[in-house]
Amino acid sequence: MAHNLEYIVVGHVIKAWGIRGEVKVEVLTDFPGRFDPGNVLYIDGHPLTVERTRPHKEHLMVKLRSIDDLTTASKLQGRNLEIPIRQVPDLPDGQYYRFQVVGLEVCGTNGEPVGKIEDILPTGSNDVYVVRGPRGEVLIPATDDVVKSIDLENGRMIIEIIDGLW
Repeated sequence: MAHNLEYIVVGHVIKAWGIRGEVKVEVLTDFPGRFDPGNVLYIDGHPLTVERTRPHKEHLMVKLRSIDDLTTASKLQGRNLEIPIRQVPDLPDGQYYRFQVVGLEVCGTNGEPVGKIEDILPTGSNDVYVVRGPRGEVLIPATDDVVKSIDLENGRMIIEIIDGLW
């Protein structure tokens, strides 16, 4: 795997909330059950057990065991909540997680280097890969007629360079 990460980010602590140690979390996972009470999340490799959660607008208020006051909770501001990568469920063939795709080197079927995937933009019909390279920023549709292969082992994606791509 190109990224060789031990952990992946599932949430980001926006700020401490209230005097009892809750933190306001931006959820960055498609599996919000990761924040269910009893589950373990990690900050810098240190395990923290979820005591309780509650929705608050588009965020979650999360109370972590042993974080019991505003001062301690404030130290978590700006930090990422992570899980070990081995806990990530496998996806069906041909589907990839964001963390697997961002950072891949992109080349044309002719071997021409296109750049590195920096971001993924969801659109109505298909995702679009934002690639930065020798020709600047290039937007590549994540469709079967453009993306010919993804090789996570070697960290590369091969694309068909279609008319209008540049």
